[in-house]
Amino acid sequence: MTQIMIPLAGELGPDGHRLTQRVYYEDTDFSGVVYHARYLHFLERGRTDFLRCLGVEQAEMVVDGEKAAFVVRHMEIDFLASARMDDILTVLTRTETAAGARMVLRQTILKDQTQLMEATVTIALINTAGRPRRLSMDLQQKMLNM
Repeated sequence: MTQIMIPLAGELGPDGHRLTQRVYYEDTDFSGVVYHARYLHFLERGRTDFLRCLGVEQAEMVVDGEKAAFVVRHMEIDFLASARMDDILTVLTRTETAAGARMVLRQTILKDQTQLMEATVTIALINTAGRPRRLSMDLQQKMLNM
């Protein structure tokens, strides 16, 4: 039997970041279909591992000497089809824009070649007081050059 190894944090490619996730029992409702709010977990993992693959350690982020964090500012989601327990999903994440204190990401979840959902997510960078902080030019370039 040939075993295919998939990196735990996914991988960067010409079209952005790709993360593979399995659907577990805890992700489903009583009918065995993935509960709609669980898709947010898959999207968050995709965004987190996208940043990780770009070399961004979110737990260690400091901007202008202040601890900083990314927060979701806005999200639009289109649910197109359902996933079920034991399905293998692919979470695709790519940058649409990155400027100032925010970035807009397009995220898609696929099962095989079937698109299950699409989301547009606006992320803001803030300090611990909740004030916006500009994305570094280095991070903007990394995100936009995917």
